[in-house]
Formats: sequence, structure tokens, C-alpha cells
Amino acid sequence: MMRELLRRLFKGPVTSRYPRESVEFPERFRGRPEFDPARCSNRLADCRSRVPSALLMRGEGGASRLDLGACLFAPEEASACPEGAIHFSHDPRMASSTRAGLVTRAGEPERVRELSRRMRGLFGRSLKLRSVAAGSCGGCEAELVALGNVIFDLQRFGIQFVASPRHADGILITGTINPNMRAALERTYEAVPDPRLVIAVGACAISGGPFAGGAEAGCGVPREIPVDLYVPGCPPHPITILDGLLGLLGRLESGPGITPS
Repeated sequence: MMRELLRRLFKGPVTSRYPRESVEFPERFRGRPEFDPARCSNRLADCRSRVPSALLMRGEGGASRLDLGACLFAPEEASACPEGAIHFSHDPRMASSTRAGLVTRAGEPERVRELSRRMRGLFGRSLKLRSVAAGSCGGCEAELVALGNVIFDLQRFGIQFVASPRHADGILITGTINPNMRAALERTYEAVPDPRLVIAVGACAISGGPFAGGAEAGCGVPREIPVDLYVPGCPPHPITILDGLLGLLGRLESGPGITPS
């Protein structure tokens, strides 16, 4: 026992210093997808038939666009283009305040907009969230659990999950919102006192993910529930979620932040 205590004492802090210091990711990490128009032969129909998701879409004027909200971060999505126009970077920063902000020409999403000064004043230096898993595979929930470990330590930013929506400032939604969970989600949303935040985490909550169109699956958070923050991923990395939350609260400091690929 004493040996273990001494080992931990001399090991030093292991908590990530993001966003004050840079974050390094392993080579296999697949972060924000990027699109190089110069390498695209514009054979959109052929590429789309090989992509196992709705990542690749047609934008204005017939130009190719990437929908980060539908991305599954599968290697087949990058290999779908024979010219190599699509690749995954090591940048985990993908959250956006709007659904349209996740549809991009080159892969750069519209960044998160800070809450108004009034809203930030109401929440103070803390944020309490009620998690709602509304038809998920469990992957996003595993990443949310990881946010509480010693590496990411979400609570050091004053953000924590609570058991009751009546004690929450907002809800964090994962899953496709299947028919069996829609009523439960709506009641949870209504139970959160105003003003309230809604955060959609993962491809399923944003677009239905790999289950979109299925008879027992939904297509993400219904339009009747306004979303303040979209966090892409399948599942999203804890840093991706953390970056979105801190951006929403206006607490991202200037600095290196990410070690680019």
C-alpha cells in the first residue's frame, strides 16, 4: 500500500492541461475530417455510394460539402475518394452552435458562439447538466463518463452532471431519440427551469448517425427542442466535448490548444 502511495506521489499530475497547453493524440486518432477541393474530381455520386454515412453531400452549385454532424469517423469515409480528397486530421475541435455550422466546404465548422453575458451571469461559474441517453449504443455515454476521470476532470471547470432535471441548467442528449424515448426526453426538457441549455452529443443525437432511417430509430433531437450546442463524433473524444462546453461558456483561453497533425 505504501509503495503504491509513493508511486502516485512521485508520478505527479496527470490531468490534461487543455485548453492552456497543447494536446497530443496518437497517430491512429481520427479527428475533424478535412476536404481538399483541389484533389476532388467532382464525381460526387460515385464517392457518395462508397461512403458508409451521409458525410459527403452536395452543396450550392453542386459542389461537394462535408456534413460533420453525420460523420461516423470510419476509415471507409476517408478512403471513399480515390483521389484522397478526404482525410482525418488530429484536430478534435468540431463543436458548433448551429446545425448548419457543421456543413462545410473544407471541413472547418462554424465555431461555437459564446452565451450572452446575461446567460453566463445567470449560470455563474458552474453548469449543471442532466444527461439523457435516448436510444444510444453506449459509446457517447462512455466518453461522458471519461470526462469525470482524473485525466479530463470536468468538474474543475465547474461543470457536473446531476440526477434531476429540476436541479439542472440544461440537458445533454445522446442517442437517436427513438420512439420509446421521445416522450421521456420531452418531459425531461420541460422539467428543466428556464433559461435552459440543450446540448446534442454524437452523430446519433445530431443526425441519427448510422441508425438514421431505421424503423426503430429517430433522426436526432427533434426540431421542437432548440439545441444550443452540437458536438459531432461517433463517439466524440472527451476533449471535443470539453472544447464545445468551454466555448459555449466563453472560457476558452488563447494558447496552443492542439498539436496539429
